Formats: sequence, structure tokens, C-alpha cells
Amino acid sequence: MPVAFTHLSRYAWLIWLLALAPTVLYAGTQTSLQQLHEPWNDLLSRHVTYDGRLDYQGVLEDEDELLQYLMSLRKVEPTAAWSPQDTKAFWLNVYNASAAYLVVQYYPVSSINDIRVKVLGGSKSPWDAPVVNVGGQMYSLNQIEREKLSGPSPDPRTHFALMYAAASAAPLLKEAYDGNRLNQQLDVQTRRFLNDSNFNQLTPTHLKLSSLFDAYAKDFGSPSEVLAFVSRYVRTPIEPTATIEYISFSWALNDRIGPDTSQPMSKH
Repeated sequence: MPVAFTHLSRYAWLIWLLALAPTVLYAGTQTSLQQLHEPWNDLLSRHVTYDGRLDYQGVLEDEDELLQYLMSLRKVEPTAAWSPQDTKAFWLNVYNASAAYLVVQYYPVSSINDIRVKVLGGSKSPWDAPVVNVGGQMYSLNQIEREKLSGPSPDPRTHFALMYAAASAAPLLKEAYDGNRLNQQLDVQTRRFLNDSNFNQLTPTHLKLSSLFDAYAKDFGSPSEVLAFVSRYVRTPIEPTATIEYISFSWALNDRIGPDTSQPMSKH
């Protein structure tokens, strides 16, 4: 999809500015971390709809607030003094705010996958382009997901918390992630997603699951582990011999109102 030159210029300017910005170590307490994410929390409370979509037009009108939040991250460097939950909540917020801002720069757009970000020597996908500066280092969305939110024991609930900007992805939480309540927030997200027939259709003997389970099969484990995971969160009793199939994934933008086009889900 063609992108207006003004959008490219503005986004390139942001990357240049963040890359040059000085780094200041941020040693945050729980209170100061909450204050750091308060602007993002406010934007979510105003612009996430009741069904978990994002009103990008509304975010666009408040673009300066989102930009200021992202700019503040250049002074932040997570440290060992942070709890694991605080660190995970931090990177979830960084990822989601960065993805939202990326879409806003090219809005209106039918899918985040239509975006190509100009970089030196060409362009990159929205997943591989460096889109935000944290503590003086530029990251892509894929880097954040793989290097900061995955590990030897990945938490599969994370895939229902990340803002993939897709209609078939989990509905957005109407607040920022908070290390002090993160486990509860992730449980809420997982339970909401799995029990919604728009994303998963479940009977005791047969599960039609979101393609997120297939794309990130390594994180969810074997079929028996998937059944056990799903059983912990759903109202429908699941038989241990239940069969699993995967539903096609719509990469249509998770806008307040938008088209619904389905295609196979692939791990970006």
C-alpha cells in the first residue's frame, strides 16, 4: 500500500531523534513505574472500545501524548532492581504503545502488514524495523517479543497481551500493564480471549482454536499441554482426548470499525 511521504518523513524524524537522545538510567520504584506508564494508561482508557478494539482516529487526535510517552522511554533502562513482573509489564507496555504509534503514523491502513518503514538502504516490515528507543538502544517489535518477553520458560499468556494490531488477536486491555497486578491481568486476558466464540469455538471433544496457538506452538507445548492450558481458563469442560484444529487469522486492523479479511496466521 502506498504511504504518504509526510508520514515517512515524520516517522524517520522520530527514529533519528530518539537515536540521538541521551540515555538516563531510570531506577524506578513501583510508584514511579506506574507514573511512567500513566500516559499510556490514560490513552488506553479513552480509546480502547468495550470489545477491545483500538480507536486509531482517537489516538491520532492524541498523538502528541503518545509521542511524549514514547520519548520518555529513552531515559529508561530496566535494571536488576526491578522485579521480573515489573520488567515484563514494562516491555508489554513498550511493545503495545510502539505498535499503536506505528499504525498511527500510516493511518488509515487496512492492516499493519501493509506498512513498510523506511530505513537506511530500503525498507523493513513493521515487525523488523527499529521503532522505539529504550535506554538509548533501538528495538524492533520482534526484538522486544523474542529477546525481552520470551525465555527458557515463556509465558504463553503473553500472546494474549501483545497488541498485534489484528482483528483476530486478543482484545486489548483497557489499561496499562502493571507489575503489581500482572499475573491477574494476564489471567483476565487469557480467560476473556479463550471464552469468546469470535476467537475460539470449544466443545468438550473438539477445540477450534485461534491460529495464535499454532504460530506459537513452541510456547504452548504439546497437544496435551494445550488442552490442559485451555482447560484452566474456559467454562466448557474439555475432555483429555479432545481434538484440536485452528481457525484462520484475520490481519485486518483492530480498528474501532474495520473490514474482516482472513488469512493463515504466521509467526512474524
